[in-house]
Amino acid sequence: MTAADAFGLPIDDPALAAAVTDGMERVEKQLEQAVDHVDVFIAGAARHLLEAGGKRFRPLLTVLSAQLGPEPGPVSDDVVRAAVVVELTHLASLYHDDVMDEAMLRRGADSANARWGNTVAILTGDLLFARASQVVTDLGVEAVRVQAETFEVLCAGQTHETIGPPEGADPVEHYLTVLGEKTGSLIATAGRFGARFGGADDAVVEVMRRYGERIGVAFQLADDLIDLASESAESGKTPGTDLREGVPTLPVLLARRSTDPADARLLELLDGDLHDDARHAEALELLRAHPAMTEAREVTRQWADDARAALSSLPEGPITRALAQLAHGVVERSA
Repeated sequence: MTAADAFGLPIDDPALAAAVTDGMERVEKQLEQAVDHVDVFIAGAARHLLEAGGKRFRPLLTVLSAQLGPEPGPVSDDVVRAAVVVELTHLASLYHDDVMDEAMLRRGADSANARWGNTVAILTGDLLFARASQVVTDLGVEAVRVQAETFEVLCAGQTHETIGPPEGADPVEHYLTVLGEKTGSLIATAGRFGARFGGADDAVVEVMRRYGERIGVAFQLADDLIDLASESAESGKTPGTDLREGVPTLPVLLARRSTDPADARLLELLDGDLHDDARHAEALELLRAHPAMTEAREVTRQWADDARAALSSLPEGPITRALAQLAHGVVERSA
């Protein structure tokens, strides 16, 4: 399955479709080169999640955004490098996330920490961050600055998620802020890099930053729903991983607002230890049937609608139609 197919992205212009396909194929080849290492063990660990697959959503956005420049067509080498940078950064963060979440599955395969232990997983993530830093130096000082700022926001988001909302803060608003930092920031950079290295002007670069930030939040909200609603065979991850680990996601936070006595058992389970398989399964079943799931889907769609609205200043054409369709596909997918 290609990245475009994964997000239901029909492209109605043959030249645009050819440029995106060629660009993504070149990105994939450079990713394979970037994760290679002279040490066989290190190379295997670094290739692990890349070879497990993934939709390549971030590089896809970079390649698409590049077509907003004054001369759309074949993707430049700089755009390919920028796409590699954002995907390497994303891959690196997954190694670290799985350690913090104690996740056993990632993309349908054993997580790196499950296979080699936490230390190797953390060091492999660090190595991939280093490789992203090497590639971004070829794009100039401004790109290095943007990458460093993005990495800082990613780290802040993870910290804010770990420590939780400040006393008196709205947990839902805190959660959405964390998503903007942890997920939206890198996807915003993917769109920003694509437009910049595709030759677009500053106004278009800003449009793609805003679009990327909003579609990034929608993307993570959709992922959270998939984690709760799908089975392992569909999502490639153990269902309810965040639920088991006590990581609050939007459906959980919305369910906790309930004052309905019928929700007493669900709230009791959510406030307890869900490492027990029976309690976890019961909580998952109750949450799947709760109105909070529908409300969370509505919030997810609103973020996607906001992403599409950010495109309003761009001229109508195949690229803007593709970007609008991408926002739709992000929230309507099942894996």
